[in-house]
Amino acid sequence: MGALDIETLVPAIVAADFKTLEPHLLTLEKHLTLRTYIAGYDLSDADKKVWSALRNNKVAIGLIRKGQFASVTRWFNHIEQAHPEVKEEAVPKPNKNKGGANYNIPLPNAENGVVTRFPPEPSGYMHIGHTKAALLNDYFANEAFDGKMILRFDDTNPSKEKQEYQDSIVEDTKNLGVKIDRITHTSDYFKEIYEHAQKLIKSGNAYADDTEPEIQKEDRMNRRASKCRDRPAEESLAMLEEMKNGTELGRKHCIRARIQFDSSNGAMRDPIIYRFPNWADKAPAPHHRTGWEWNIYPTYDFACPIVDSLEGVTHALRTTEYADRNEQYHWFLNALDIRRVNLWEFSRINFIRTFLSKRKLSKVVDSGKVSGWDDPRMPTVRGILRRGLTTAALREFMVKQGPSRNIVNMDWHALWATNKRILDPVVPRFTAIEKQDAILATLTGGPEAPYYEDRPRHQKNPDVGKKSVRFSSKVWLEQADVLTLAPEEEFTLMQWGNAIVKGLDKASAPIKELQLQLHLEGDFKKTEKKITWLSENPDLLEVELWDFDYLITKDSLDPEDNLDDFLNPKTESMSLALCDPTVKELKAGEFLQLERKGYFRVDKAAGEGPEGRAVLFKVPAGGK
Repeated sequence: MGALDIETLVPAIVAADFKTLEPHLLTLEKHLTLRTYIAGYDLSDADKKVWSALRNNKVAIGLIRKGQFASVTRWFNHIEQAHPEVKEEAVPKPNKNKGGANYNIPLPNAENGVVTRFPPEPSGYMHIGHTKAALLNDYFANEAFDGKMILRFDDTNPSKEKQEYQDSIVEDTKNLGVKIDRITHTSDYFKEIYEHAQKLIKSGNAYADDTEPEIQKEDRMNRRASKCRDRPAEESLAMLEEMKNGTELGRKHCIRARIQFDSSNGAMRDPIIYRFPNWADKAPAPHHRTGWEWNIYPTYDFACPIVDSLEGVTHALRTTEYADRNEQYHWFLNALDIRRVNLWEFSRINFIRTFLSKRKLSKVVDSGKVSGWDDPRMPTVRGILRRGLTTAALREFMVKQGPSRNIVNMDWHALWATNKRILDPVVPRFTAIEKQDAILATLTGGPEAPYYEDRPRHQKNPDVGKKSVRFSSKVWLEQADVLTLAPEEEFTLMQWGNAIVKGLDKASAPIKELQLQLHLEGDFKKTEKKITWLSENPDLLEVELWDFDYLITKDSLDPEDNLDDFLNPKTESMSLALCDPTVKELKAGEFLQLERKGYFRVDKAAGEGPEGRAVLFKVPAGGK
């Protein structure tokens, strides 16, 4: 490949978005395949200009970081590492607080650096509702600013948490393309948090309370002070020690912050900051990281601001459901006199006909309604990625929701439409014929002997490659297509030419035979029907085509709804199909489009599925 037109390429990259960037990266990818530098054997002005343009395009940085264009990624990283002066010379990355923002998401007080954190509880698998928090934290730390992001596990409730869940969240976060600078745990700081509780008690800002839980709840609801509120600090400290040791006396107590029992904000009415685990009907078990070292655990509301401060978090992103607790968050920082943290709110995201309750999700898994947490009908990260959602589409969609403060039920169609727009320019096209009642039609005027031609896998994108197409005098057609034809009707065999129906008997169903006259001189623009076909071929690949529906029949479940009353009785369907032999080259996780059938993701490659079949999952297209 010759020299690149840098003067055209650079401004094109700068102005490009998800839809228009890919062709430019493909051009660059081909050019750099066997090159270390864009021009010559050392750093050139062309390298500097293109590197700077890519660095200042947040979409490009995301794709490069994921390695989607291997040669571009290799070149980009080499320039950055071997020529650090380029980074200093480059125009600063656009800051979303300083105008020119693609998403117009403000982040206050970011001029001195940005450190964000994603703090999931390891009590279940990561789902679509969590992805917004993960991706927004990643966006601010690694795209909008040159910051850092912490993945911190809020492991303060051993009755619900498992190592299995923690491992799955790490894997899912990485699969989302999130750049994690370090992984931490609230349990890493149990000693420091305990010492901060002691500090609060000594300063008169916390006390030990042995009020019965129901009475305590009533007191808080009615804005009444606890009978223990004025307990001497020495006594409360002694009770904290009893709690830590797990004594019988200690187990009657909890520790509460002494804020304002009669506040109009319920979160400020002396909240609990230390308690024993609520095992309910479960037998006590050790913490999955600290074992039996601790008998008591801090609440999330108490631990979170402390650990945020200790870890250097500058901006804590929280959903609007925490709005009432923001005042409490800042109270803890002030009362303990520790480093302040900025809070930034975003709305929780829900989707129609989707439930995100861990209890309900566990129920459909345990009951066998789905095959597991990665079932493509599940709203878990691994479920939606397995269904065929790309991380690029999910990232674009979630970041665009960032400024919104309104909690709404989103329609999946919008997300899948974004996904389709990303897949369409780069996904190879193939043909599949439903195997049930498929008809082997005979073509008069067809080739005397089968022959092959190389055809593009994508009519509009030659970089997708080519496929070998077989032509012969016998072709497979689908029963449903043949039923629409009439004697003497002229129609188009897609990517070949026209044919005329010569022998068709619809008296018996299914139709078994069909005679066609090949009419290549016919005008395909004048035919009403364009039909897919496959030439008779012993190498045709048998595949399973799967499609899925929502798990529930109601747009949004109310708290009092019984899940079983709204479970969809039929949520999956499968048909066998004959497919282009070249589909066997595709690996699990790759995408394809089957002409007139839609987009599919390879769940199991040829040879890996039942009886050696490939298993393909249909990817929703986003249409109503």
